[in-house]
Amino acid sequence: MTGNRFSNQVAIITGAGQGIGFEIARQLAMEGAAVLLNDVDERLATRAAKVITAMGGRCHAVSGDASDLGIIQQIVDEAVKKFGFITIAIANAGITSFGDFWSFTPEALNKVLELNLKGSFFLTQKAAAQMKKQGYGGSILLMSSVTGHQAHLNLAAYGMSKAGLEMLAKSLVLELSPNNISINAIAPGATLTERTLEEKEYPETWSRITPMGRAATVEDIATAVLFFVHPSARHITGQTLVVDGGWTATSPSPY
Repeated sequence: MTGNRFSNQVAIITGAGQGIGFEIARQLAMEGAAVLLNDVDERLATRAAKVITAMGGRCHAVSGDASDLGIIQQIVDEAVKKFGFITIAIANAGITSFGDFWSFTPEALNKVLELNLKGSFFLTQKAAAQMKKQGYGGSILLMSSVTGHQAHLNLAAYGMSKAGLEMLAKSLVLELSPNNISINAIAPGATLTERTLEEKEYPETWSRITPMGRAATVEDIATAVLFFVHPSARHITGQTLVVDGGWTATSPSPY
């Protein structure tokens, strides 16, 4: 353990087998939270929970598609069964779908919307319902992107879905605030993850066009998430925080 800022907190996180989601789960657990993490890949989910547990954290894994309503309910139910309650919900699961607008198919669009929007919407609904039932509030965090703020070639569908999440955070202030539940979004810029590092030129390209001189690390994004979901930040709601090293201020294209 490295701290206890999140002692007496229970968090659920989707898409947390690796990358940003895993780092959020790890940091929360290292700060005292009990964490239930999800990933569509059972192997990744199980391994992630084992790693965090070996580090001294409390962590349990539930694998499955985070756009599936049955899996979403299972995530909530398992967290309550395992840890007693929920105070933090982070809808991190999402897919990036590159595609030319002129040839983008209905099937590809549905796939993006199913996970990025539907999955996040219903995780929020089910987690908020549990928080409301408990009666002492909580924090919900949606994972947006700088592509929800700035045009990016071949990411129209993805950017549309991420902008939608920011509007969801703003809209739900009306429903959630009476129950002392805050909801916000984080919009990461270019971030070094297992997936992006598969692109050989990714670190150099984004270091060159990011004002701070480097792409974000998963630690950069997770630190911002922990700020938003801490009980001391509960009066901040309906907001989106961009974490991109200044890229949206200038928005040069990587192409």
